[in-house]
Amino acid sequence: MSQVTLSAKKREKAGSAESRRIRRSGRIPAVLYGRSGSAISLDLDALEFVRGTKNISESTIVKVEVDGKSYDAFVKDTQRNILDGNLLHIDFYEVESGVVLRAKVSLHVQGNSIGVREGGIFENPLHEIEVECLPKDLPERIDVDVSNLKVNQAIHVRDIPLGEGVRLISAADQVVALVKFAKAEAAPAVAEVAAADAAAGAAPAVGAAPAAGAAPAAGAAPAAKSAPAAKEKGK
Repeated sequence: MSQVTLSAKKREKAGSAESRRIRRSGRIPAVLYGRSGSAISLDLDALEFVRGTKNISESTIVKVEVDGKSYDAFVKDTQRNILDGNLLHIDFYEVESGVVLRAKVSLHVQGNSIGVREGGIFENPLHEIEVECLPKDLPERIDVDVSNLKVNQAIHVRDIPLGEGVRLISAADQVVALVKFAKAEAAPAVAEVAAADAAAGAAPAVGAAPAAGAAPAAGAAPAAKSAPAAKEKGK
């Protein structure tokens, strides 16, 4: 992939009013931050930026041309309007040639694993790793082939092949992808039947007399008093 080149102009004025004027003209206010702490206020064509950076990642180095001078930089941050999604501001971070840098590189999983075809569940908990290298050696992305991944197997960060001159910073034992067996789920119908049977055993049958000594049900009429026992003759 050829390097993306963006044309920008220096901004002489700052402030929210100037930023609004720039956006109305179809451009975007931006800042290019240098490694030494310097910052250059810029503005660039909105449509050119959207088209040029459509398929780049956080580790893609773009070329920003400002008044005849070129800067290699990352697109460090973009701010958008939460209502319409339009770009409001861009932050670039300058990269110096020949100076080692640290960056996060996205991981792209490829392939259909053997374990999934056998009924396993695929998981991909890690989506990027941090590396250290020279700007010229920095990969835009790293493809991870999971085609041969079987059930109860995993791919770790240490298993990812890195290019020459690229040093891993992320923990090597982190799991990138794995396939595991699906857990057996209890059938809801069986659980419901068991609960119904338990309830039926605890409740008295309809129309049955309450057990001796049991309190009458709420709202039930009190039992009729029994007649007094007949007196014995001669007494």
